[in-house]
Amino acid sequence: MSRTNRGLVKLAQDKAAVQDIPFPRLRDDYIRIRTIAVALNPADWQDLGEPYELGRPPLLIGCDFAGIVEAVGPQVTKKFSVGDRVFGGGHGTNDVQPEDGTFGQYIVTRGDTVMHKPSNLSFTDAATLPSGLVTVALGLYKHLSLPLPPAKVEGQPWLLVYGGSSATDHAYTIHRGVLETNAQQRDPECGSKIQALTGGSLTRVFDTIATPDTALICAAALAEDEPGLYVNLMGIESPRKDVKSVFFLGYTAMGEEFWFDGEKWPVDHEDFSLWTRFATIAEGLLEAKKIVPHPALVRDGGLDGIYGGMMDMKAKKISGQKLVYILGKNEAFSTASVSVLHTWAFRINVIPLLMITWTCTARLLAYFKSHTSRPQD
Repeated sequence: MSRTNRGLVKLAQDKAAVQDIPFPRLRDDYIRIRTIAVALNPADWQDLGEPYELGRPPLLIGCDFAGIVEAVGPQVTKKFSVGDRVFGGGHGTNDVQPEDGTFGQYIVTRGDTVMHKPSNLSFTDAATLPSGLVTVALGLYKHLSLPLPPAKVEGQPWLLVYGGSSATDHAYTIHRGVLETNAQQRDPECGSKIQALTGGSLTRVFDTIATPDTALICAAALAEDEPGLYVNLMGIESPRKDVKSVFFLGYTAMGEEFWFDGEKWPVDHEDFSLWTRFATIAEGLLEAKKIVPHPALVRDGGLDGIYGGMMDMKAKKISGQKLVYILGKNEAFSTASVSVLHTWAFRINVIPLLMITWTCTARLLAYFKSHTSRPQD
């Protein structure tokens, strides 16, 4: 007997609806998931606004999920069993594979990219993590050439991650430890103040917001007499000619061909290999509570509520929290620990080490505190 499934799909440019969708087929290197919780990302509403050819099949939306393993393909090399609690990402609104999104009751995703959910992490918290972790993996450990944990950064150089309230991070700088200051994003002298704080030696920036305005701030923060590197998520070029601009998409971590903005992106085996290695590392860091989940704003409504959440994100009504919707139930599912965990995370991350941040907190990548020494007095 065929099984039923429902999901939020793209039907046309800027048009989406919850409807019956096919039960996902199990490809050889994929696993099938019964979805418990999903989290929203800017890419969800941004991809919805991309052109859409009439007559094409509906595209399942969504990038982040947490759930329970239903089936494992024969070519999945990572160890999974039916019933495992897991979390991970999918390539939502995928023209090549329309069923690869996550906003469905049952979904499929490439098995070796999926992570085991630690017992100390709720499904709602786990759902907030995958896209942020992929961004960290490719941004820091490929394009900015940092060594994978647990290795330490040699020479302890400055690194600015400009983020505001994104899930990748609130803006922070690392130099022998985590640093804090009251530099404000809207301060016209913000970039020059960061340059002064770093002694004019900052050469690497990761801009997770990436607008012309943030690119200007980052350009002003970078050293004036050394080649700079500006890594970002939106294809923004640094206004400085002596700064190399690098744009990347997290979708390459899935190790499959895809189309984006009318351009064909080939399979990137290097990114897939890096992400699968970091995903395993992240499991251990989460178990040890060295990575702290982004604050989750859990809303009612299930699948039917997601589109409204996407529009709230588009209208910039959500800041500092990750929108999460519960799609399924589980006997072990509980969000009772969420507020306790977030309170703990906040207290840990506001200890008075000097940190560059626009919102006075830094949550994701608390791991770096234990892998860089503190500033010398």
